[in-house]
Amino acid sequence: MINFNGELLYPENINISTENRAFKYGDAIFETIRIINKKIIFWEDHYFRLMASMRMLRMKIPMEFTLEFLEKEILKTVAVQEQVSDYRVRFNIFRKNGGLYKPDTNKIEYTIEVDVNTYLTKEVYKLDVFKDFYNYSGLLSTVKTNNRMLNTLASIFADENDLDNCVLLNERKGVVEVTNGNIFIIKGNIIKTPALTEGCIKGVVRKKMIEMISKNKEFTIEETVISPFEIQKADEVFITNAIIGIQPVTNYKKKTFKTEVGKKLANNLRILQVAGN
Repeated sequence: MINFNGELLYPENINISTENRAFKYGDAIFETIRIINKKIIFWEDHYFRLMASMRMLRMKIPMEFTLEFLEKEILKTVAVQEQVSDYRVRFNIFRKNGGLYKPDTNKIEYTIEVDVNTYLTKEVYKLDVFKDFYNYSGLLSTVKTNNRMLNTLASIFADENDLDNCVLLNERKGVVEVTNGNIFIIKGNIIKTPALTEGCIKGVVRKKMIEMISKNKEFTIEETVISPFEIQKADEVFITNAIIGIQPVTNYKKKTFKTEVGKKLANNLRILQVAGN
């Protein structure tokens, strides 16, 4: 069942018209959230990113949209699903119907969709650069809007070329992220990830990794500009997102990477998930 504005409905009973602004203009944002053993992982970070995104896009935040209220709505939706220990949740917020580019209202509606999480890390993970189109390095690119055409085309390219993922570049040909997450590269004792000014999504797990690495005396974390050439020169590469956590990369073009540090960090992240926010 799907939560539509607080009401639990079967998908066939949800009435979303062709006037829906998410459908017509991509006028929507979303959060992808993981739930393990009925606990929303890093919920506060997801919530505050969601609120910040709504304010940035001039959506009217309902008075009832408190941290506690939305947590309750998510868990209410999970409770009526097939009972497993690991779920993937998509929380979608879109402006109400009406208007052309200029909306008739900034009031919103929302859906909460829950699926069993079947995503697992892979032992072999191949990566290459997607060069057909670029990700603009503006502030809007850091928000998870429903406009994911670049990610869609890059995912098709990856599938056609026997890859697991693609690196997205900005208009300056700097590394931004991968199709479904943030990217980190390790060279010696320095771990780099693209700065938000490069246009990458302000990922929740990205934030947690930066915090975690900052406390680790073995490594120095840098948010900076990264060229595709630097990926090839790296000792290790890994990607992060809210569902998979950390996925070490084993192959980039003709380069094969070690995965020792990535796996160690993945284990530390799992400990953090269990411990809570």
